[in-house]
Amino acid sequence: MSAHWDKHNTWEDAEKSWDVRSSELEQSHPIRQLVKIPKLPGIRPKTKKHLRWKAMNYLAKYDEEKFFIKYFFSNPIKHGFNLIRSYLTPLPFTRDDDFFFYGLKNEQEFRDMLAKKNSKLVIGFSYCHKPFECPSGRFTQECAHETDNPVCGQCFIGKCVHSLPTKQVLPVFITTVHQIGEVIVKEVKKHPKLEITYIITACEMTLQMFGDWANMMNVRGLGVRLDGQICNTMKAFVASEHGIKPGMAVVLDNTKTRILDLIKFRREANI
Repeated sequence: MSAHWDKHNTWEDAEKSWDVRSSELEQSHPIRQLVKIPKLPGIRPKTKKHLRWKAMNYLAKYDEEKFFIKYFFSNPIKHGFNLIRSYLTPLPFTRDDDFFFYGLKNEQEFRDMLAKKNSKLVIGFSYCHKPFECPSGRFTQECAHETDNPVCGQCFIGKCVHSLPTKQVLPVFITTVHQIGEVIVKEVKKHPKLEITYIITACEMTLQMFGDWANMMNVRGLGVRLDGQICNTMKAFVASEHGIKPGMAVVLDNTKTRILDLIKFRREANI
């Protein structure tokens, strides 16, 4: 992390240098891009029906090591109360365009969390917006983010990782909802004196399906909606959770700017 940004005196200089090189690489080493953003509903109408039940059923069915079941019953009264309270709300989040806030009202409250000295940021990137040419592979929990790799130099995930501060930040490269959920639970247990928060990129359906479980854990954070060739049916979602993702999801340009602004804010908070 920070390998590129640490070479520059200011955020602006670092970002300008990154963007110039990225534009040059687009010409010399072009990678597959999503030329046109398809107009797809975030969740298909049929899929929306009983979505909370589908989410609970999915978590239980594919919880092979019973991790979440054991976590729930580690404090069933507390977790049950939090889960029911979340279920009683129309939606488990507060939405601001592509930002989905869990346990928070708005971006300012999230920034207040990022500014805390006793906070740790888990920032997770869905494999669905990795480039097809990713040197680490798409359906993996790895990210090379090499400074001299022409693919990494054009990748938004690579840009984010290079801009992250090094202290009390954990980048995660997400393959499944169980994986990122386990990471957050383990971080909460590992750092009882720190407040764990998160930024996670995912399709709208995923952000809606599993928001209740984030609220159950009482871990406040931010979900970022992906666009492009997203999963908006259970069939597509389950396939993607098993590495079958022929399409490319993307973070929209305005949303990229908002994410980078948050990373800049965290970096300059000098945690």
